[in-house]
Amino acid sequence: MFHLFGKRKAALEARLAEYQRKQDWAGLAKACYQLGAQAMDKRDPNRALLWLGRADTIYSAEDAVFEQVWEKLMDDCSDRLGHLEGEHILYNEVPARVGEMAESLGDVKVRVWGLLSLARLVKLGGRLAALPGCEIFGKLSWAVDTVLKSLQGPLAEKDFEEMQELCSALYAFGDSPEFWGLGSEITVPGGAPFQVFDLNGMMGVHLEMEAYLDGHLKLVCARERGEALPAPETGIIIGALLPDYYVRTGAGRLEEVPQIKEELERIWSDYEFVCSDITWELTAQRIEAYRELDVLA
Repeated sequence: MFHLFGKRKAALEARLAEYQRKQDWAGLAKACYQLGAQAMDKRDPNRALLWLGRADTIYSAEDAVFEQVWEKLMDDCSDRLGHLEGEHILYNEVPARVGEMAESLGDVKVRVWGLLSLARLVKLGGRLAALPGCEIFGKLSWAVDTVLKSLQGPLAEKDFEEMQELCSALYAFGDSPEFWGLGSEITVPGGAPFQVFDLNGMMGVHLEMEAYLDGHLKLVCARERGEALPAPETGIIIGALLPDYYVRTGAGRLEEVPQIKEELERIWSDYEFVCSDITWELTAQRIEAYRELDVLA
């Protein structure tokens, strides 16, 4: 039975590239769903979440694709994803822990905690920016500098408008075939290639970037108007974990993957950092070190 399952899984994975080549997006969504359902039936929640999450992203991105996918399939995919939210896996437990820890911090400290994680995505973003339709990720370094500066003082109108444009582009990126359909990838020294679609995990790294940056713009507006400050976004704090990449490439149990362990250590270390008597100078120094970090190394 296991041998039969393995053959079916391999055949489905082989079809993914063919669907991408033909731009058969409905076929791609169905194949991802089938891989996810098979993994769930084999009690592999990480792979189930990986593939079901991809199916959901694809058929939700375009009306034309949505109309070609069976309603029964989408309902089952949604039900399965809802069930997986209750699994005791890294995908669920780390965000929950971060959210609880953030509750004990002040507004600015939470935003700095998120900014440190965003800085660790700069190098990866720079490499992804060379791929078709992914140019927006080349602006992450600018965004980090702009947020850091405007946490300390006013944000220039030009920078505000440019940040708005970046937020809009990041949000729209999730509906683009350049994200979920083309299979674009970059090389990883000593490892399997990293696909753009590997950003899909943990609610979507691009969406967490957008939520964080948009939340910063809302902070700027609230300060100018003398209004109550909006709650800071915490999703970006776990953005550099990138579990979809390690699940897809079969790197093993997520909690034991060296890059995952190292990133978790950085997340908890950053928490201790923001809990201390930090200064803007110390924060800038930490950001500079992270900006040069390759989180996939």
